Amino acid sequence: MQALPKGSKKLLNAWAFYDWANSVYSLVISSAIFPIFYGALTIVKEDGVVVNDTIDFLGFEDLNNDTLISYVTGAAFLMVSILSPFLSGIADYVGNKKNFMKFFCYLGAISCIGLFWFNLEYLWFGLLCYFLALIGFWGSLVFYNSYLPDIAFPEQQDKISAKGYSLGYFGSVLLLLLCLGMILSYETFGFEDEGLPTRLSFVLTGVWWIVFSQYTYYYLPKGNKTKQKVTKDILLNGFRELSKILQRIKENLQLKRYLYAFFLYSMAVQTIMLIATYFGIEELDWGEQDSTVGLIVSILLIQLVAILGAFLTSRASAKFGNIQTLIVINVLWIGICIYAYFITTPFQFYGAAALVGLVMGGIQSLSRSTYSKLLPKDAIDTASYFSFYDVSEKIGIVIGMFSYGFIAQLTGSIRYSILFLILFFVLGVILLLRVPKTKF
Repeated sequence: MQALPKGSKKLLNAWAFYDWANSVYSLVISSAIFPIFYGALTIVKEDGVVVNDTIDFLGFEDLNNDTLISYVTGAAFLMVSILSPFLSGIADYVGNKKNFMKFFCYLGAISCIGLFWFNLEYLWFGLLCYFLALIGFWGSLVFYNSYLPDIAFPEQQDKISAKGYSLGYFGSVLLLLLCLGMILSYETFGFEDEGLPTRLSFVLTGVWWIVFSQYTYYYLPKGNKTKQKVTKDILLNGFRELSKILQRIKENLQLKRYLYAFFLYSMAVQTIMLIATYFGIEELDWGEQDSTVGLIVSILLIQLVAILGAFLTSRASAKFGNIQTLIVINVLWIGICIYAYFITTPFQFYGAAALVGLVMGGIQSLSRSTYSKLLPKDAIDTASYFSFYDVSEKIGIVIGMFSYGFIAQLTGSIRYSILFLILFFVLGVILLLRVPKTKF
């Protein structure tokens, strides 16, 4: 097939459609069904009360189940943060970066399918699949994002990027509802084992990811026209670029202080988003209510309210300024963490979910746009600046997840981990207050 020209509508739509393909991982595996499945597998309850939440793993006895999954998640993000500069360097130079994108896509998708065999007897295999699925998802995004300037003109990029996010949201929700229907009405679908539909959800996620990505791969160009051999210099190019950006940030007081603040509060935000479902499983008294339905409703509520949150935050930042709005949002996060420590019922959890959605959508979108506005006006290597931003965010997740896991293991309760995360928001507010005043 003849390559489509840059800016072609068909090419842009094909690129954006990868969000439809891969976003099912974020919702089904990272946020919804897998955390519920993991909790059901590793927690023993009597009359709705947790009596044992410890497991043995690779010689470690009585390991808190939340600690284990947080350590595995943190290790995976650490691997991603190390790999990202390598992958960024490769993406800029290789002649066929589509093959690299496919590799990570298939690694992630096949690992999702491998979760079908997740059980306590072979816990190491299930956690390995979970680990590789996360790496596959984030690894493929490095190459996916690097295609944007290749296939779209600057004036097209915002619109097509937003379209990708929209497709990802609708696609992932569609599959989640299908999986939820199978799980709740398993007999209607002809299943005798009520646990089988949950495991099949992991298979459907992997198959969905592989099948729908083919449309993207069919139209995407191979990469740069001139194929170059991957050498040591190319592999280290990403790290050299990050080092240069770090030096420039140190010389820019406004950007430096903002990035320190972002690193701290983002650490807490991302950790809360990753552990929210585990908190709902372990700390709430669901009574006769189906916890699976309740938790998935909460996740959908967060996503829907996040859209409103992003809109309201945009209006607030236009009126009061970015930094001032971020300070208020961080204070709201502190209030939410304090509230979460005391919640015990599903109704209270729904309220917390709505509040989290309201501030989550706002803080993520505003943080990135604020960083973009603070970049030097004459900066031409904006991709390198954002690579530094992404790596900082992932390292923050690593620290946040390990801190959360350590506190959970030490105290035996996630609630104390939530309280500990308040510290990151407080430090974030202090640093935001010290960012030199700006006009925007």
